[in-house]
Amino acid sequence: MTTDPDPNHTAATDGIPDGFVRHARSSPLTAPWEPLYAKTTADAVTLGLRIRECHTNSRGLAHGGLITALADNAMGYSCGLKLGGGGQLLTSSLAIDFIGPAKIGQWLQIEPEVIKLGAKLCVAQCFVTADGTRCARANGTFSVVKAKE
Repeated sequence: MTTDPDPNHTAATDGIPDGFVRHARSSPLTAPWEPLYAKTTADAVTLGLRIRECHTNSRGLAHGGLITALADNAMGYSCGLKLGGGGQLLTSSLAIDFIGPAKIGQWLQIEPEVIKLGAKLCVAQCFVTADGTRCARANGTFSVVKAKE
């Protein structure tokens, strides 16, 4: 669990969309980007955050690395959700197209869709939006690694 650098962050004060809660799964990579939010359905784990300066490049736009990492996470989490915990996932292939800017203050949302679920591979795609306008699309293939018996 991560510690929020600003304990006053709440969904109400940050304008977080309905259905999103603080994302419970942290990693060393995403820890500096907190707070991250998630909305989980039966089909996907959608991630989101309010873009702040620490998320940007030198031009004040959301950094492509941030968007790529969050797209990878959202697609992987969604494949894992659909697998029901039946193994670990490793990213085999990841591609992203940037189609517009995302600016400080905007709500960045990563909306994945699992395309194919198999015993060895899982394929997903996602659209990334900034305040509802598409700014990127990504697709990924994930290897399913079963626990050794």
